[in-house]
Amino acid sequence: MDDTQIAVVTGPLTEADAGAVRRLVRAAEHVDGVAPLSEQPLLWLTDPAARVAHLLVRAADDLAGYAQVDLAVAGAASAELVVHPFARRHGVGSGLLDRAQLLAQAGRRTLKVWAHGDLPAARALADRAGLTVVRELWKMDLDLTTYRTETLHLPGGVHLATFRPGADDAAWLEVNARAFASHPEQGRLTAADLATRMNEPWFDPESFLLAWRGAELLGFSWLKVSGVATDAGKAGGTGEIYALGVDPSARGLRLGSALTRASLDRLAALGLATAELYTEGDNTVAVHTYSAVGFTRVAVDVQLGLARGTQNSSSDVTMNL
Repeated sequence: MDDTQIAVVTGPLTEADAGAVRRLVRAAEHVDGVAPLSEQPLLWLTDPAARVAHLLVRAADDLAGYAQVDLAVAGAASAELVVHPFARRHGVGSGLLDRAQLLAQAGRRTLKVWAHGDLPAARALADRAGLTVVRELWKMDLDLTTYRTETLHLPGGVHLATFRPGADDAAWLEVNARAFASHPEQGRLTAADLATRMNEPWFDPESFLLAWRGAELLGFSWLKVSGVATDAGKAGGTGEIYALGVDPSARGLRLGSALTRASLDRLAALGLATAELYTEGDNTVAVHTYSAVGFTRVAVDVQLGLARGTQNSSSDVTMNL
């Protein structure tokens, strides 16, 4: 496709364009069975503070394709892209990928590509661009209908409490930043990001568990509930262990295992049928912890990047094509 067909917007999208992106996302997910954009790009569609570039390929009355490039971090850009199922195999994906590459190169960055679900079309496009797998993100599920609660064993002096919006924000942000210091996404969350998520319909402070020792916050498990039982005695819906972190000072206390158990107890008490989470495939400690309570891997997202030395630094792209 002609590069001039790609519109670049560096501020927030209009509500009309944001709505078009959401429709595009729903159409791709319906066909592919996997969401093409992660949560953060959707939150940034109309956020005036977001330092992102939006790439739009317009069709007659809607969008044929969309990409978002995160420009907030010096030396590391990230992007996600999606092509409408009806517009595939017409060069839309290649055009968006090429433009994302140009934006990355303008900041002296290499390009990485997230392929949600590792779909064949996305992998084929990545292969043509010379990209190879550099990272895996596992999705793991657990059947809560067969889960049985057990006595919760917390480290000495540690107690659990639910999150208090406003009162616990600063303490949580500090521990989250330390727990995920090396994580390229979670470790970057700001007070504004936290506030945005607290305004989401799924947010429930009763499902945001904090582990305290006195006045010191040691860890947390933030749960995301997307559905609940509609009939008494019948489980339904899915609950996600959205983010579980332990302060480095508390590692070795087995607090992660205790928080995992407490999270499953909470989700089971809500009458949910399934618990899910995402974890890095090479995080052996996390994988072992989750596997020990019954989680199994059900899907894998792969990140693909250029061979070492091809460009100067790093960027990420996610695509469903």
